[in-house]
Amino acid sequence: MILDRIVADKKKRLIEHKRLVSEEEIKSAALKSKRESLNFYNALAKEGLSIIGEFKRASPSLGVISNKLTLTDRMGQYNASVDAVSCLTEEDHFYGSIEYLKQIRKMSSLPILRKDFIIDPYQIYEAKVIGADAILLIAAILTEVQIKEYYSLAESLGLFSLVEVHNETEMEQALKIGAKIIGINNRDLKDFTIHLDTTKRLSKMVDKEVVLVSESGVTKTEDIMFLKECSVDALLIGRAFMEAENPEELAREWKKVYQE
Repeated sequence: MILDRIVADKKKRLIEHKRLVSEEEIKSAALKSKRESLNFYNALAKEGLSIIGEFKRASPSLGVISNKLTLTDRMGQYNASVDAVSCLTEEDHFYGSIEYLKQIRKMSSLPILRKDFIIDPYQIYEAKVIGADAILLIAAILTEVQIKEYYSLAESLGLFSLVEVHNETEMEQALKIGAKIIGINNRDLKDFTIHLDTTKRLSKMVDKEVVLVSESGVTKTEDIMFLKECSVDALLIGRAFMEAENPEELAREWKKVYQE
């Protein structure tokens, strides 16, 4: 399964990261950091549709993405239209880098989500140091104990967590630890097919106090209308924005559609 390969490669990359900056050094830097995180929760919880605009160079399902904009131009459009930014930092399958996140931090005052396959506390400390405001915790690759521990660690560092789920069992785990932001990934991690019905099905388990994010597969206006009926608070948009010549225009259009 592709997810297993990604995690295996991430373990190898972690060895490299720890060789460059030790666990003790990254933890110390994170604990000494006086940077206050931007409020990722509030950015998504406000009235109307909130949008997380993503930056990624590739994905296992799409291959290399035909990016129409420079990073500077993209961030200019995101700053004018979306509510938060997601930056892929996974190197081998999404061609991401922590350097991209550092660049984005200098270009934007929006909350930034470090989107990666987090399997080690090291990555959470690192997220704090490089300028992220939130991290992604994928229930499918973590035990229930790990989800709880990593969520608490992030909270202690002033970081927000987006807990990503794909099925009822994972949703129950997220709710059990008191996750305030839950992302429903519409992509089947076994075969990478998209099913927006996943959001429809799992959203029924969530109370209004939880900020609900629908992830993957949103490419057209009809998708916005469908997800509005699911009472989602926010969307994480990757491919559609990366391939668009004017993501700002698209974001504004979809927010308008949601409000109608």
